[in-house]
Amino acid sequence: MPDGVRKTFKYRLEPASAQERTLEVVLWRCRMLYNVALEQRRRWWARGHGVGATYYQQKRELPDLKAACPEYASIHAHILQDVILRVERTYQAFFRRVKNGETPGYPRFQGQDRYHSFTFPDYGNGVVLDGGILSRSKIGRIPVRVHRPLEGTPKTVTISQEADGWYVSFSFSFSCAEVPTQPLPLTGRETGRDVGLKVFLITAEGKVVENPRYYRTAERELKKAQKRVSKRKKGSTRRRKAVKLLAKKHQHVRRQRTDFHQKTALALVRQYDVLYVEAMQPANLSRRPAPVPDGSGGYLPNGASAKVGLNKSIQDAGWGRFLTILACKAEWAGKRVEAVSPVRRTHTKEPQCAYPRLHELRVGAGPRRERGQEYSMGRAGPSGSPYVGGGNEPRSPFPLGMGSMSPYLSCERQTRWETRTVRLRPFTAQ
Repeated sequence: MPDGVRKTFKYRLEPASAQERTLEVVLWRCRMLYNVALEQRRRWWARGHGVGATYYQQKRELPDLKAACPEYASIHAHILQDVILRVERTYQAFFRRVKNGETPGYPRFQGQDRYHSFTFPDYGNGVVLDGGILSRSKIGRIPVRVHRPLEGTPKTVTISQEADGWYVSFSFSFSCAEVPTQPLPLTGRETGRDVGLKVFLITAEGKVVENPRYYRTAERELKKAQKRVSKRKKGSTRRRKAVKLLAKKHQHVRRQRTDFHQKTALALVRQYDVLYVEAMQPANLSRRPAPVPDGSGGYLPNGASAKVGLNKSIQDAGWGRFLTILACKAEWAGKRVEAVSPVRRTHTKEPQCAYPRLHELRVGAGPRRERGQEYSMGRAGPSGSPYVGGGNEPRSPFPLGMGSMSPYLSCERQTRWETRTVRLRPFTAQ
């Protein structure tokens, strides 16, 4: 069971041309602030002090930022603070991966195509939804396409840019003790289910849900759109239009898959009170095989080329995302999803299982995966516990101390609107 539950209502914004340009400017400045805050931490650590700039040290310098660059005074203070918080969370995730022995993935600078949103951390402070209008501090009132009513008072508000326009997301956070459920009628039924590629899933009763293969179906169109991008000259208007078209096609495939996952999960939650699922790790299933040295400086075939198509199909199915949606819907409906560890695997037709009830519910009965494995469930988890499933960016001369070796740093800042030189003061430890 996670420590809390987050629910989000997402609506489409309908800004005017001037408002859309304002949103783009805010997003651009937030991205530059993110990059310079990251650069500050990197340089401060490289000084050899053995410590890095902290979240609170960087946040205290935001007033100096507004004094040196007046254009940042037009952005709500909480938006800028959230940008610094994103840098802090990025580093926390980095150190967690290092501690757990995972691939570290050092925080990287965000290019124009990698930073898509900014957040108001407190609803009502700088942003509020008034009927079908989103009122934002220092930006104005933007129409919202409210396709379903907003339930309750949200905690955070995030405005994001996607391939087909701008969206606003209202997020609610609940602890485990205060999750508001919307119970569905109990059916008294339980089942086990397994996911695959030949069919998307099969239940213990033998009911099959076919795999729609949205990516495979759209693969030819995606290939044509990608070729169109490759043929365009970098930096040209035609290439920018081709990139936007490609992004829309990928977005359509992603939305088709998400819609399928949502409807399938809701159908299962309505039919069963308890669902047993395999505690799988989809990322491990699509991981690249380890190289096999031949002892003479070369490598033996490891099946990587043959596994490429299988990896693509696994990612197209989206098992991990589906299991997360299933657990979330079950929690809100007052149902239960239990993850079962596949402790023993066998290729025999009669797998042995130490738990007869789970053996009856084993999801291996029926159509197999492509390689013909049949899985026997071992032991279930705790009752009631659901399955939970860059580049070198130009540095921005904002007055955050970037660990410069000189007392002051002069540099030129150039945008589409202006070019000017500012002087930056160095970062000082608190």
